[in-house]
Amino acid sequence: MFRLSAASSTAATAAILPTNTLHRSHSNTHFTFLHRNRTPTSSSSAVFCFRVHTSSLRSSFSPITAMAQSQTASAPARQPQSSAPGKKQALISLSDKKDLASLGTGLQELGYTIVSTGGTATALEKAGVSVTKVEQLTYFPEMLDGRVKTLHPNIHGGILARRDQKHHMDALNEHGIGTFDVVVVNLYPFYEKVTSAGGIDFEDGIENIDIGGPAMIRAAAKNHKDVLVVVDSEDYPEILEFLKGNQDDQQFRRKLAWKAFGHVAAYDSAVSEWLWKQTSGDKFPPSFTVPLSLKSSLRYGENPHQKAAFYVDKSLAEVNAGGIATAIQHHGKEMSYNNYLDADAAWNCVSEFKNPTCVIVKHTNPCGVASRDDILEAYRLAVKADPVSAFGGIVAFNIEVDEALAKEIREFRSPTDGETRMFYEIVVAPKYTQKGLEILRGKSKTLRILEAKKNEKGKLSLRQVGGGWLAQDSDDLTPEDIQFNAVSEKKPQENELHDAEFAWLCVKHVKSNAIVIAKNNCMLGMGSGQPNRLESLRIAMKKAGDEVKGAALASDAFFPFAWNDAVEEACQSGIGIIAEPGGSIRDGDAVDCCNKYGVSLLFTNIRHFRH
Repeated sequence: MFRLSAASSTAATAAILPTNTLHRSHSNTHFTFLHRNRTPTSSSSAVFCFRVHTSSLRSSFSPITAMAQSQTASAPARQPQSSAPGKKQALISLSDKKDLASLGTGLQELGYTIVSTGGTATALEKAGVSVTKVEQLTYFPEMLDGRVKTLHPNIHGGILARRDQKHHMDALNEHGIGTFDVVVVNLYPFYEKVTSAGGIDFEDGIENIDIGGPAMIRAAAKNHKDVLVVVDSEDYPEILEFLKGNQDDQQFRRKLAWKAFGHVAAYDSAVSEWLWKQTSGDKFPPSFTVPLSLKSSLRYGENPHQKAAFYVDKSLAEVNAGGIATAIQHHGKEMSYNNYLDADAAWNCVSEFKNPTCVIVKHTNPCGVASRDDILEAYRLAVKADPVSAFGGIVAFNIEVDEALAKEIREFRSPTDGETRMFYEIVVAPKYTQKGLEILRGKSKTLRILEAKKNEKGKLSLRQVGGGWLAQDSDDLTPEDIQFNAVSEKKPQENELHDAEFAWLCVKHVKSNAIVIAKNNCMLGMGSGQPNRLESLRIAMKKAGDEVKGAALASDAFFPFAWNDAVEEACQSGIGIIAEPGGSIRDGDAVDCCNKYGVSLLFTNIRHFRH
């Protein structure tokens, strides 16, 4: 039974349906027309339904047209064509026509009749491939500006029919519907359209949502036992080889079906993400899907006994948004699980500094940070902050690596002995000169050289816990976004305030409990990841050594105690200024302690926990 509904004027209704019910016999086909108004208050619209009872759609019959005047289309004046039993058919409908000619030619040489739509059919014919157009099977024209082309029983019946079910095949024979053995479909470029530089208005976005394509893909994937479904042009050669061998490999078919459902799921997730942004300003929808695409299989995870892989986030929000996932690797061994974590930490940290800066990271913590107009000096100072930790770490720059900097990276000796060349796992920067790349490649065969784009602000941060995920805004606040309020009697000098801001920008990238000591745009020491803040302070002061005198100290969270604790020890060591969020019930003790020792104390009212 077909149901066709359309809007029509009253006059047109009268012309087509002079009576409420009409029985007409024509060429062994029985039509029953039903006429009723869509709504009691509407005089300009009507709904028409007709049932078709026939032993074969091959019978000649006159087309019935009931469409809005603005959408009137003529049905072809030829009889419908359906394949005979045993005839091999392939349905091809592509938006991206890459390698279409070779696919069509290959299928035709294997004896397949090619059924196709619109532009795909035209492209195949130009390539010399014989094509049966979809409307020759459906006996109905493309309509509604292309919204309806393949949504028809003559198409979906041929895809979905189970060959091992007699009543399915009897139904196809009764209605003159042929089967499809191969379905090759890809979808309207919705993803590319809505992420294009020029943008797209809402109506254009809606029109780029594919309907018929996903329907055919899902139908073929569901019936993969009998129908090969193809959504990726990279699979064309393998498909043709499979068909040449007349194989019956159900695992191969299941893999194609899995890929097809994944393709549609990723497409639908993009549509859903885009529509949510058009509908609501809330960053956290009731549900959402994150489409991930495998970039590489890794040798192992954090430890050799753990298997691992790396995926790229294909969400619309990540398009051209930068980050390590989309970095270009120019040289070196394949990236490992830990390499990605460390490179991400180094790149996120160095990208937040405006002046030429070098950041060195070990186990996701910055162990050396320095900013200078002379990037060579910045690099040396970053290594000097903790040369033992820097050895075997990740070094990141926020400016181009040229020949001079590359030579310094290659030749610089460790400050611990003045002889050992510094070794690094990764160098990451926004760009490289050709000569700079050549020199770095000569440092080591294994040195990974990454070129990355700065992470955009406002991203959604996701983190997995057992059985669920945590979602939050990324921590994008920098000292420029924060008010440093002096709460002590001693007010900071301009250079002291600058040191505190530099230390504050560093400490947000250190694992909690985090303490950073810095001076003159250089991190002197840091303490990270300790269960109590006092131990982190002592580690940081030990690394800073005698340079702690007059330096700035930043704490990622408030000090719960001051007297005989972290604040007093910092003051006694010679720290000149302390920056912390404040918010403790003992903030008054911290203020009194700093006043006693003549230390400036700043409250930021912003915490930078990092777990």
